[in-house]
Amino acid sequence: MAMLGKRRPNRRRSGVSGLQRQATPPPVVGEDATAPVIERLAHDGRGVAHAADGKTLFVAGALPGERVEAAVHRARKRYDEGHVRTVLEASPQRVAPPCAHYARCGGCDLQHLSLTGQRTHKQAVLVDLLAREGIELAEPPLLLAEPDTAYRRRARLGVKVDGEGRLHLGFRERHANRLVDIGACPVLVPRLAALLGPLRQSLERLEAPRCVGHVELLDSDGGAAVVVRQLRESPADRERWQAFGEAHGVAVGHWLGRESPEFAWLTPPPSLHYVLPGGPGDAPLRLRFAPGDFVQVNAAVNRRLVATVRDWLAVPAGRTVLDLYAGIGNFSLPLAADGARVTAIEGHPAMVSRLADNARDNALTLTAEQADLGDIAAVSALLETHAPRAVLLDPPREGAEAVCRALTARPVPVVAYIACDPATLARDAARLVHGGYRIARAAVADMFVHTSHLESVLLFEHPERQPLSQGT
Repeated sequence: MAMLGKRRPNRRRSGVSGLQRQATPPPVVGEDATAPVIERLAHDGRGVAHAADGKTLFVAGALPGERVEAAVHRARKRYDEGHVRTVLEASPQRVAPPCAHYARCGGCDLQHLSLTGQRTHKQAVLVDLLAREGIELAEPPLLLAEPDTAYRRRARLGVKVDGEGRLHLGFRERHANRLVDIGACPVLVPRLAALLGPLRQSLERLEAPRCVGHVELLDSDGGAAVVVRQLRESPADRERWQAFGEAHGVAVGHWLGRESPEFAWLTPPPSLHYVLPGGPGDAPLRLRFAPGDFVQVNAAVNRRLVATVRDWLAVPAGRTVLDLYAGIGNFSLPLAADGARVTAIEGHPAMVSRLADNARDNALTLTAEQADLGDIAAVSALLETHAPRAVLLDPPREGAEAVCRALTARPVPVVAYIACDPATLARDAARLVHGGYRIARAAVADMFVHTSHLESVLLFEHPERQPLSQGT
């Protein structure tokens, strides 16, 4: 079933998760391989080499031009997967990772590559994926980037008590189904990083620490919050969490229950929100959100992304924009502040309500509606009803295949597509290009510094439709 909105569903989780969720490989098979020179980086940041018999080897932690000794931890029929055991000849792009936990922690996977190298790689990934679909960009993608540390305003820490009663708090270990105890994390914003030590101490004092699956840390312009995932409640632990919140100046809430957890604040509710520039009369826009809502993890890069989309669309006052997968209004509100007539579409009722509240709180007029964006007929009806001059898409990782099918059947002058998965973006871009659109602009946003993940944005124009500056 297609994901209808950008609110994360409340589902059962393993309690082992972190900055980057990775599939856990099986144990090392015990085969060492001295790889030839690493030829290039795969899209996921692993080095690619070929053995003497031609078999491909993907090596985590290896860089182009290097020769490494690799430990193979997964043997396949057509390729092997491994990780660096020893660097025999290092690349000039290799740097010392800024995190003491990097050798084991699976949260980041590119800290060994220079910042310039990381960003060049991400731009190349987008170009390559589009080229595989037969799409050539007229010029390299624009790079939207900010500082490389202390950027992450949201993180989920796994919690586990082992057989000897020791508590572990951290992120999943690379190549293993274990937690790496984290004492510090350079990518977390300072307010969240400062909570790691006190949070561990608080968990160790709980009456029922085994009932805690994970802890989510949230930072906002209105303060920070700690959200605990608990299988069952302990009155004594409720008081301990309340004391923790009071002592450290943070709000504390919990998701309680196994099958269908319910959320409640254990402390007075915080004002979770973030600010974007460019509201009515140059006042800042304030966007409220709740635990579980989708919010970009990198505030500075998100501001750059929003500003870029506003600049690219340059919607004249009174023209109609359809914002699909609108979330809490990250793009809808700024476009409405620019004078566009915005209809924002979400799949989750709570998000529709939150979006409407955010518009009202910022004295903006827009229409917020609920619709199934995985239903081609529903999307086609939206295009028919609203006749937009521009459509903005910011879908989840699954992409927006149904929306793109509808957009090829009923073209609009301009489409701005923001994507967190470049592979599904390339797939959907191919459908739009084959349907008569052309890519006018492209950008890569380094939203997840030190990881292989990237955010991309493409601007499509349809030459057979009226330009944006004409019509209604």
